[in-house]
Amino acid sequence: MKDPHNNAHVGYGMILVAASLTVIALVALAIGSNVLFSDNIQRENTAHFKECKKNDFKTVDCEKYLDRINNDISGIHVDLNK
Repeated sequence: MKDPHNNAHVGYGMILVAASLTVIALVALAIGSNVLFSDNIQRENTAHFKECKKNDFKTVDCEKYLDRINNDISGIHVDLNK
């Protein structure tokens, strides 16, 4: 039988796995002290959306929601031109 010579591919795969684990460890160290990091981001975004909804999405920073909310499913139809 022929030797397939897959040693290089296996080595590159091991390097890739080690690099990805290193990146995961660095991210964990960066946000490790704040265990609710994603929860805080979600709460801030929800509060911003509710504030925009109170203002009928008329402010400049609320324009990013218009393409997602102007449909029949959401039940919210906003036209800034009026």
